[in-house]
Amino acid sequence: MDLQLPLWFEIGSLVVLTLILAADLLLILKRPHIPSTRESTLWVVFYVTLALLFAGLMWIFAGGEYAGQFVAGWLTEYSLSIDNLFVFVLIMSQFAVPRRYQQEVLMVGIIIALVLRGIFILIGAAAIEQFSWIFYIFGAFLVWTAYRQAFPGGDHDDDVQKENFIVRLLRRTIDISDHYDGAKIRTVVNGKKMFTPMIIVFAAIGVTDLLFAIDSIPAIFGITTSPFIVFTANIFALMGLRQLYFLLGDLLDRLRYLHYGIAFILAFIGLKLVFHAMHVNELPFINGGEHIEWAPEISTWMSLAVIILSMAVATVASLIASSREKKAGSADAAAQVVADEKGTPPTVDQPASSEPQRGA
Repeated sequence: MDLQLPLWFEIGSLVVLTLILAADLLLILKRPHIPSTRESTLWVVFYVTLALLFAGLMWIFAGGEYAGQFVAGWLTEYSLSIDNLFVFVLIMSQFAVPRRYQQEVLMVGIIIALVLRGIFILIGAAAIEQFSWIFYIFGAFLVWTAYRQAFPGGDHDDDVQKENFIVRLLRRTIDISDHYDGAKIRTVVNGKKMFTPMIIVFAAIGVTDLLFAIDSIPAIFGITTSPFIVFTANIFALMGLRQLYFLLGDLLDRLRYLHYGIAFILAFIGLKLVFHAMHVNELPFINGGEHIEWAPEISTWMSLAVIILSMAVATVASLIASSREKKAGSADAAAQVVADEKGTPPTVDQPASSEPQRGA
């Protein structure tokens, strides 16, 4: 059964969300600043509350099943967006973006992400409508993405390296100044108009958004096939991402196991998509073109439980590991202080004995 919502609700929701995003953008342009922890917290709480209120309206107008699909899709996209922040941090550091103007960069990144995801949503919805076997491809892609997420071969530096081609191309084709001029893209140097390094930052953010859109859209289509839910879940996941960037701050470095939680979610949704593809199978070379009745259909509520549990376990495990390392570091520092006072090394290595052990 397809999602049936009052037309005024769908149009009204998109208009209100667009106005909120526009107001957020105008606020940054009028008053560029580094948001305080309190300000960031209030904005994040506001956007999360707004998403939950929207889920409540979905429950009233469409029922619990579609409300659950929205919440599951929103949480999935939100977790992927937090992972996106890791790459944003690296890009900001790599190009030494002044912290005062990082809000504007993040807002531009969010707008680019919305446009790209909107395009992918339309393409994905049209493909699903015409070809049921596309779920096999989506499922396999998500399982492969999960493996890549769990075993990245290091950290997110590889993601940043993917923008190098775009950066080199820009440097070869346009004149770029050596210094920023506020948040401007164009500036004047010695009477000559040039682009500022901000154009490179925007290009790098755009490429990153494209890569994440390719990963995230199949993931949410594994939860719901409603374009309206997919798009609104993505909007709510991206709203407040700017404030979350400043709120988390150094905490991002402590979420070391987050990628494992995201990988598990992607693998779970990938398998769910494959099972669904088997259940509605029409490919002639699989089961003679007949539906595979034994393939399980995983419910929305089970998906929601897996998503919440995965992120909770990954977050708690990260914080526990970080706390233990901090305590170990404090103990080492204390030992070093005592050693400095006593004039002795903090640890004593056991001398290697050249004599054979007894009983050998």
